[in-house]
Amino acid sequence: MTEQRHPDIEIYVKNRSIAEIEIWLGNCAEQLEQTFSQGTIHEYSITIGEHRVPVMIHEKVAGKAWVSIWFKSDKTPWVKDVDCAHAAAEAMDTQVRCIASGWSDGDDPDEWWKVENGTVEKIQWRT
Repeated sequence: MTEQRHPDIEIYVKNRSIAEIEIWLGNCAEQLEQTFSQGTIHEYSITIGEHRVPVMIHEKVAGKAWVSIWFKSDKTPWVKDVDCAHAAAEAMDTQVRCIASGWSDGDDPDEWWKVENGTVEKIQWRT
């Protein structure tokens, strides 16, 4: 059985600047272009292979220490959010969180994966 690809990818990165996140995004893509920036919201278009992927970054979410990175496409190198969280945590040497299951009816919205130092732990994240 193959894993079902998530329709989009969203992760939450702890205590990293936009500059650090841009470096990571640039390393994940052939091309990185900022398309919008105002206050704590930044939008990008990245090119991965033949696909252009819109990315939204929202700073200071969930207690102000976290940055949300939302890849608005399934055309990413990662099958699931947790795959992306692993890559980001390793590359930026920080804690990364993502929703544990998906956004389906009946899922626990407080159940998250915490990825840090090569380990994954299921946690309850209430902000």
